[in-house]
Amino acid sequence: MSKLSKITIASIAIAGVIGGAFYFTSVSGDNSTAQSNNSAVANETSSPATLVSVWDKETEPNYSGTTEMTVYRSPSCGCCGVWVDHAKKHGFKIEDIKTEEMEALKQKHNVPAELASCHTTIIDGYVMEGHIPADDIKRFLAEKPDDLIGLAVPGMPIGTPGMEARDMKQPFQVLAFNDKGEIEVFKEYQSY
Repeated sequence: MSKLSKITIASIAIAGVIGGAFYFTSVSGDNSTAQSNNSAVANETSSPATLVSVWDKETEPNYSGTTEMTVYRSPSCGCCGVWVDHAKKHGFKIEDIKTEEMEALKQKHNVPAELASCHTTIIDGYVMEGHIPADDIKRFLAEKPDDLIGLAVPGMPIGTPGMEARDMKQPFQVLAFNDKGEIEVFKEYQSY
């Protein structure tokens, strides 16, 4: 395994631990609502708590393109499962494949090492790497750029879909890339 791969894996593991330490949980009972800038949990005596995410609001409701995607992820990664739920809420149909061969998969699909994250998604011939907001995927697919092969959110920024942690939010960029490894900013999130 290369030194860069070890560093990338270590960074992803650390981010996962940090995100897991701040995972928002609640108990039912008092009919109150706990809120933060990033999520709210409504507590009711008769039903379990419901997590409401800043990413739940759909901004691309007229999208009519491909909705079937294949998500490849490590069997031990919980945040990837939360991202899969996010994509499903936005109308995507998911084939969820758990594999230990993530590095080889990323190489096969020309994901530049500096853009690596914890899960890799294939949709309509494009590669979607990491915790990309579903509406950005929809906009990218609607544009169908010939010169790009995909989008990426490198690492695991706190606050992205699947990495939400109360009111903690890191600024992040959704990056577009081509098969030569050239990278450009597709969308930037500073305040969300």
